[in-house]
Amino acid sequence: MTTFFLLIAAVCFLAYSNGANDNFKGVATLYGSKTLSYKGALALATVSTFLGSVSALFIAEHLIDNFSGKGLVPDAFLEKPEFAIGVAAGAGITLFLATRFKMPISTTHGLVGALVGCGFIAIGTSLDFGRVAKSFLIPLLITPLVACLLTFSLYWMLSRIRKRRLSRNPSLELPEGERPPQRMKNYVDALHWLSAGAVGFARGLNDSPKIVGLLLVFKAFHVQYTLLLVAIAMAIGGLIHSRKVGEMLSRKITTLNSAQGVSANLITSILVTTSSIHGFPVSTNDVSVGSIFGIGVITRTKDKDYTVIRQILLSWILTLPVAAVFGGCIYWLILFWTSY
Repeated sequence: MTTFFLLIAAVCFLAYSNGANDNFKGVATLYGSKTLSYKGALALATVSTFLGSVSALFIAEHLIDNFSGKGLVPDAFLEKPEFAIGVAAGAGITLFLATRFKMPISTTHGLVGALVGCGFIAIGTSLDFGRVAKSFLIPLLITPLVACLLTFSLYWMLSRIRKRRLSRNPSLELPEGERPPQRMKNYVDALHWLSAGAVGFARGLNDSPKIVGLLLVFKAFHVQYTLLLVAIAMAIGGLIHSRKVGEMLSRKITTLNSAQGVSANLITSILVTTSSIHGFPVSTNDVSVGSIFGIGVITRTKDKDYTVIRQILLSWILTLPVAAVFGGCIYWLILFWTSY
């Protein structure tokens, strides 16, 4: 019974930490471009993520199996709650510490690291590292680059279309310093809100099943109720602790306007949603940051903060080993405690 409550607490803590670190990533461009206030962006992020989490029940079941640890270690270990507690607590602590240091890291990286750490304690070098690389690490390494390139290409294409229209009809170009008509601005802002909501939805769709898989070692848990519990914990974490990471993503990588934000959000939402449906373990964080950086590259903005970018890249590199150490140590301590 004690392990039952420990597992619930560990998974809720992981979901809470996920919300704190990830919640604002979908609406970072809205806040960064001053299209929406912090409170407005936070409300949109919370609602859209919650809807995505609930929808995961119907279209993201493959991720639940992937992140339960199946195939990495023998099923005999997965059927014991101690393993799931180690994974959830290891990933949750890593996410929570990153949030305290204002670093946007990946829940997926944290979970993979904790799975490897616990798996190593369970079976040592017999852990299937080949499957870890093929099923997790390779997709995680590729998707930020894909997001950057796709966003770069999309915004370049839209810019070319705009320039061609202006060359054919110079009267469409606004004099320097003059703002676009309010109606046009409203259209662009509305599209920006929708694209940001789509990213929040995609994040909930992608992250919730990964966390839910850890609770299903107890057959008493139903997927429906588990998803709801995780969605609520994610929402609470996001509402309370989103600001630090939100400021980092929104205003310290590069500045964005609404049109640029739409391009970054569209690529992020499409990549993450498609990956969730097919069970690919991509990171919303990596895709989102990669998309924002793609905008910074094509616009060649002089205000890109390369120190911040280096810090984010370093945090990505450290997430897996740190989560592996936390997960492995916690799992070992639980085994040691329960053996007496």
